[in-house]
Amino acid sequence: MKYAFVGLGHRAQMYVDALLGEWRDAGTIVALCDSNRTRMDYYVERIGQEVPCFAPDEFDKVLELADAVIVATVDATHARYVCAALDAGRDVIVEKPLTVDADGCAAIAAAAERSTGKLIVTFNYRYSPRNSAVRRLLRENVIGEITSVHFEWMLDTIHGADYFRRWHRDRANSGGLLVHKSTHHFDLVNWWLGAAPELVFAQTDLRFYGAENAGKRGLTDRPERAQGAPGLGTDPFLLDISKDERLKRLYLDAEHEDGYRRDQDVFGEGVTIDDNMSVMVRYANRAVLTYSLHAHAPWEGYRVAFNGTAGRLELDVVEREWTPPHAAIDPSAASKEHATGAWERLTLRRHWSEPEEVPIESGGGGHGGGDRLLLDDVFRGPGDDPLARQAGYRDGIRSVLTGHAANVSARTGAPVRLADDGTRVL
Repeated sequence: MKYAFVGLGHRAQMYVDALLGEWRDAGTIVALCDSNRTRMDYYVERIGQEVPCFAPDEFDKVLELADAVIVATVDATHARYVCAALDAGRDVIVEKPLTVDADGCAAIAAAAERSTGKLIVTFNYRYSPRNSAVRRLLRENVIGEITSVHFEWMLDTIHGADYFRRWHRDRANSGGLLVHKSTHHFDLVNWWLGAAPELVFAQTDLRFYGAENAGKRGLTDRPERAQGAPGLGTDPFLLDISKDERLKRLYLDAEHEDGYRRDQDVFGEGVTIDDNMSVMVRYANRAVLTYSLHAHAPWEGYRVAFNGTAGRLELDVVEREWTPPHAAIDPSAASKEHATGAWERLTLRRHWSEPEEVPIESGGGGHGGGDRLLLDDVFRGPGDDPLARQAGYRDGIRSVLTGHAANVSARTGAPVRLADDGTRVL
């Protein structure tokens, strides 16, 4: 299989390294496409041989060389590349979210229906052993019919803050966190329940990041960016990308071409996304989800609980127990501490029985071995997977539209109804 890449930011590296390493037998890299030549040069060097490089307006030439395209561009551009590749009959592997709004979902759905190519959305959270264990237990009906789900996700001031210094801070690029980040979480619930969302109501707000909130807390005279700022090295919110070789090569050394600054101040102007979100979703099977996302927490992780007619299932995950203050000051060092105090627990509580702790079998690598399982699925096929973890375009659409509907609801104050299969806004 001949693979082309469009979008050469840091997320592309997982797939590039896979095709250079353990999955080299699955295919070769035949073309790169990005708006920034410096970033493409970084990957050409990593690949170790010359690879044809193209600008975005030359995407038709990319398609001539490839059997499949891996899309890892800015979220708002996904639909353009996905549809073009599908219309050329190419397979598509696309990073989440599939796209950012209802129009993009409609265009991709139409392209997928008429194409001979296959589309895979890379929801790596499905492959995380703890999340797979939840899916397995719910399929075994251990708590009976599911009536409600409570899902709380905490992003700390390492991970959460990062969305407010890069391109994601502009809703036009990312759809906001309810699309860019929560698409993972909504997809998990859709997959866990095996049901489509049909009604969404939400409330959101920007309470911590951004210039207005900084002013309220007396954080005045903030720099526009971290590089060259007086507080660089002491301010925990100023990211020093010069300390991380990959970030430096991909962004600091590349910004002379397009002006993109990877280290914008999280308390600066131009933040149009929210950092506190609460959502209620009703599903076609009558289950109800209450969901919250908090992007300035002192720890990172999530809690999800399922209430059923025969009991309750609870998953508690701590990915980082506390946030080191030097995380942004030295990101390469902070990344080594990501698992500080990390733990996970899956508890089954049946009616009239003592609670049972369910063992979780984790592997090595990202997401407890989930990233490796995802890559195997993407490049070698899912095989006989009773958990049906590989996600197609309908899965991608359902998760995006849940977040999009939540954004609409928060703006209008009214609930938003989706089609019975969750693939259209009504």
